Amino acid sequence: MICSIRGKLLSATALGAVVEAGGIGYELSVPVTTAERLTAPGSEVFLHTHAVYREDTQALYGFSTADERDFFRLLINQVSGVGPKVALALMSRFSLEHLESTIAAGDSDSLSKCPGIGRKTADRIILDLKDKLGVVRGSSNTRLFTTGPGGAGSSAVGDAIAALLALGYKPADAEKAVRKAHAALGDSAATEALIKRALA
Repeated sequence: MICSIRGKLLSATALGAVVEAGGIGYELSVPVTTAERLTAPGSEVFLHTHAVYREDTQALYGFSTADERDFFRLLINQVSGVGPKVALALMSRFSLEHLESTIAAGDSDSLSKCPGIGRKTADRIILDLKDKLGVVRGSSNTRLFTTGPGGAGSSAVGDAIAALLALGYKPADAEKAVRKAHAALGDSAATEALIKRALA
């Protein structure tokens, strides 16, 4: 099992990163909360990882802290009906601290607002994880890298729409949400900011 990776960040998007380690480029899916803290391409990064191996696919998921990686594992392994895509959507919308407090409070209304998570799934997440939150919280919550230069390029809107599509949005809904976020935040908004606003 690949549990972490350290190497040079070759490229990054709102939901993914390519890290070169030992001459091999590893493609990782990451939540927006991790992507927004990545350093600039060309610098060294360290990510905690979770690998998924199936008959038809292999995927690697990256997180800024071990706590976030462990919470992702709890979601996909302990909650019926929650796979990696839904787990990434949930962790892209909310910080780990917010998720923990929301689950502890039994606030299914907040969870159900996330794409791909209806009321039944939100209730199931709370039921299955409420007593396991202590497993996620480790002794250290140190962020392992900092936010890099954040200017938004001309493709920020397109990248944000693509990210919402990857999270399960319908094309029309994704474009509407991102355009609304863009109107509110302005032309200087970075992709990650647009996604967060669109998911709000």
